[in-house]
Amino acid sequence: MIHRYTCLIIEDEPLALERTQEFVGKIPSLSLCATFDNALDGLAYLKQHPVDILFLDINMDELSGIELLESARIDSQVIITTAYSEYALKGYELNVADYLLKPFTFNRFVQAIDKVQEKLAFRQPKPQPDFIFVKTENRLEKITLSDILFIEGMRDYRRIHTVDKKIMTLQNFSEFEQIIPSSQVCRVHKSYMVAIHKIESIERSRIRIANQLIPISDTYKDQFFQLINSTAQ
Repeated sequence: MIHRYTCLIIEDEPLALERTQEFVGKIPSLSLCATFDNALDGLAYLKQHPVDILFLDINMDELSGIELLESARIDSQVIITTAYSEYALKGYELNVADYLLKPFTFNRFVQAIDKVQEKLAFRQPKPQPDFIFVKTENRLEKITLSDILFIEGMRDYRRIHTVDKKIMTLQNFSEFEQIIPSSQVCRVHKSYMVAIHKIESIERSRIRIANQLIPISDTYKDQFFQLINSTAQ
């Protein structure tokens, strides 16, 4: 399956706009969201609809492409399209991905897209594993994250409560926080981590999971409820 990257064109020359649109349409991995003939309207769109790639002309009325990059935070990979080579240095100072000098060929356009897609692919989050390995006694035991109910601190040990067993380990909470996404199992107390999707109810400062009442400490309260609210949306 081809990953499709969203893109936007801000270009005030009709023929140049048509040419860039044509080139975008030839590359299956690109999806054109919109086009604008001025930077102000394009910037307003970007604030509401972020895109992966921005094709940006420089010489435009009211707000130039350079002024747009200097005045606003643009998270897109920016490919400058212009007839003026003297802006190349300024473009790279603004960390643009590439600089296409009009009239550019399709081959040169493809080179720019290849460069940008490599950067975007590198930025893609790696898929999170659905299991961890835990040191217990003289072995490593595999635990499926969706089976965890909560993790309890017991002096030097941590007891992992799952749907079908309990596992004792010397691994500490900091290690678990590093290897388990907080969206799945999060810290709520110096002695407890809980599985978000296993929570049955929350009352005042206590969580009920599998008939166990787990306290929420002031240290973790704000962080926990922010996570709960984002999950509920």
